Amino acid sequence: MSLSFLRRSPELVVGASVIALLLSGRPAQAQTAANASVTATVAQPLAVHATAPLAFGTVVPGTNKTVAVSDAAAAAFTITGNALGVVSISFTLPSTIASGGNTMPLANWTGRRNTTNNAGAGTDFTPSASAVQGSLSASGELYVFVGATAQPGASQAAGSYSGTITMTVVYF
Repeated sequence: MSLSFLRRSPELVVGASVIALLLSGRPAQAQTAANASVTATVAQPLAVHATAPLAFGTVVPGTNKTVAVSDAAAAAFTITGNALGVVSISFTLPSTIASGGNTMPLANWTGRRNTTNNAGAGTDFTPSASAVQGSLSASGELYVFVGATAQPGASQAAGSYSGTITMTVVYF
């Protein structure tokens, strides 16, 4: 078979060459690629436990009673999670405690957080304000202590008063 027709038709040769290159499946020389790893670390779930109530004990009508954060009667909470994790701590605090239909005002909320279970030292904050940040210890713990002032009126009705402090913690 003679290929003399190729000498007369150079366009056909070039066209055939282009088609052969396209069909060869070879990528263009200017094309490059790179891969990136995809990773994730799942945080240890946070656990929050109330370990002691805020206990005013017996109050006298007309006389305020304060429980400081360093008092044994202060509310205490333990937070556990990722070592050195940063958390946001917020509170829902009662403005009163109740006994039946009677209420007694609470005020002057105080807080302290510490990476050791020691209410005598740590970082003070105001729990009635916006959320605060704290860091868990190297072993993944943070301790929070809360105090306040009970303000019984001069004619405060006798009774056993109660309410609830809610502390909410999320990773920051």
